[in-house]
Amino acid sequence: MARFTPHTAAQVEEMLAAVGVDSIGALFSDIPPALTPESFVIEEGMSEMAVLARLGETAAKNQPGVTIFAGGGYYDHYIPAAVDAIASRSEFYTAYTPYQPEASQGTLQAIFEYQTMIARLTGLDVANASLYDGGTALCEAISMAHRANSRNRVVICGGVNPLYREIVRTYLSYSGLELDEVKTAHFATDSERIASRINEGCAAVVLQSPNFFGTIEDHREIFALAKQRGAVPVAVFNPALSGVLASPAEMGAEIAVAEGQSLGIPLAFGGPSLGILAASRAHMRRMPGRIVGETVDRNGRRCYVLTLQAREQHIRREKATSNICSNQALCALRALVYLSLVGGEGLADLGRILAAKGNELKTKLSPYATLMNGHSLHEFTVRLDCDAAKFARRMSRRGFLAGIPASLGCRTGENISDIDKCLIVAVTEKRTTEDITRYLSAFAQCLRGDDE
Repeated sequence: MARFTPHTAAQVEEMLAAVGVDSIGALFSDIPPALTPESFVIEEGMSEMAVLARLGETAAKNQPGVTIFAGGGYYDHYIPAAVDAIASRSEFYTAYTPYQPEASQGTLQAIFEYQTMIARLTGLDVANASLYDGGTALCEAISMAHRANSRNRVVICGGVNPLYREIVRTYLSYSGLELDEVKTAHFATDSERIASRINEGCAAVVLQSPNFFGTIEDHREIFALAKQRGAVPVAVFNPALSGVLASPAEMGAEIAVAEGQSLGIPLAFGGPSLGILAASRAHMRRMPGRIVGETVDRNGRRCYVLTLQAREQHIRREKATSNICSNQALCALRALVYLSLVGGEGLADLGRILAAKGNELKTKLSPYATLMNGHSLHEFTVRLDCDAAKFARRMSRRGFLAGIPASLGCRTGENISDIDKCLIVAVTEKRTTEDITRYLSAFAQCLRGDDE
């Protein structure tokens, strides 16, 4: 088969001269000899049965699974089998981006239904197709706020997930926007300090509930003040708790963002993920990525199209609202299937189960640790009598992800002296009473230092 190359020999020579090398092979000179294809030792072929036996032997060397009591925005929720079954169908799993609506009605309908469900969860008017994760969704929300009022300072509470804040710092580092991070007070929003920062230069106010430490808060007053002073209220929320907590719209948010991993997406060693973004109608034309709309064809039949997609590979290019190129359509589909299966009543039941599990664990942990939150559900912060990071490592050796050291969320500082002794613990509907009993037993042993 003939190879096609668009470059002539003369053009290749010209490009090599421009970068200062004399051959194409020289471009790969930094690759160690041990990593070149010639160095690979490839065994002779094996039968299918032999390959499966070899893979089984290798898999058996893995350590047993751990029992998860850690959260921080990513949780070990139960995923119904139907989510995998539907999302793995070839028409969804292999579908390419739906540029041609006449050939992509199934994909477009799935995205439209996903957007509809996210709009209902948040109480806001419109949602986009999806973004990479909760952190990038927050960055896009801040950009939307800046485009709305042309202001350059963003007030963000220290209770917002530290991963999100790190991503925002990266995004804003060369944007001309200033990030004003406000410390929390005893693991909750310092409302007075936040209010004092909302002035004529404030583009957006970003608050999270439940926050990174698990504290549930009512942000209505701060969001109302933000609107009064011309700033955009942005809420970071947990969609898995939407059945029992007030929606972002009820809180007064104009833009809402979330990490969608809790909606039928496995932890999977860190990804892929799903960024949720919804907004009020006033911000609709500032939203990034894809928005699918419903219309009718010339015969009056319902159909779906991509609309309001001001993306860089289309006509606006550098004038696009965002550099988001793709979307997490398959992850959004999983969230759609999950929400369809669970339903509104099921989501409320999930929230009540999480609250009950959380209360059970708080009660049983009370002899060993001090609860630091006010209101919380399935995730909360406790103070130990030892270093939390070292304690978590000891627990991991016993097969438990015991929680997240609270100090990881305090780059901007926390108004408590012994933050290094605080651990953020989470429990989900998958944790049985037996799991909790084993966890408490290991907890007590590690506090005593039995493994040292």
